[in-house]
Amino acid sequence: MESSEALTIGEVINLLKEDFPDVSVSKVRFLESQGLLSPGRSDGGYRQFDSHDIDRLRFILGQQRDHFLPLKVIKSKLTLWERGEDVGPGVMGDEDRLLQPQRETITRDELLRRSSLVPGELDALIDHSLIRPDESGAFSGQALVVATEARRLFSHGLEARHLRTILHAVEREADVLGQLTAPLRRARNAEAHEQARNILAGAGEAMISVHRALLTEELKRLADS
Repeated sequence: MESSEALTIGEVINLLKEDFPDVSVSKVRFLESQGLLSPGRSDGGYRQFDSHDIDRLRFILGQQRDHFLPLKVIKSKLTLWERGEDVGPGVMGDEDRLLQPQRETITRDELLRRSSLVPGELDALIDHSLIRPDESGAFSGQALVVATEARRLFSHGLEARHLRTILHAVEREADVLGQLTAPLRRARNAEAHEQARNILAGAGEAMISVHRALLTEELKRLADS
């Protein structure tokens, strides 16, 4: 595309605003800084977007809006998009799934059935804040994981009150990451919030792995003592 046919960043924003109300100059610049966009430049150094750049930006913004994908996953999909291959939701790693919104919920009866807990055990987990129903009384998929694993621990003689040590550890770990990302989360722009989510997902998954490795070492030490 000739320079005269290219659009400025402001013109691109106006073109996409109807479909993507949250798009902004700072957001486009942020995507460029992350290596997802590479618009041309005029002799005066101003960004110039051709039709391919605009299609690429539409794809990126659509993946964020429709699939809530982090930039790392979108960047990996861009290669497929460039080749014209299928770029469906695909499979995300644990790190990328960590903060994905959970839309599916289950009822109390379904949670009891699928976890094999008895009502009193579930109530104890709720009382100790290990499982939290939402405002409608429904439970998330993560609550099912907690309930199922708690049932295994109960079979070994532990009680809900013993599991609060896990909750306390999790709260301390989350607090560390909360302090790490606080400046970004307090910022008033979408790019900073995106950075915060990426850090929370990546650092959160790393922290889970470290936690598991350290606990494994301690358990081995106990088994060998």
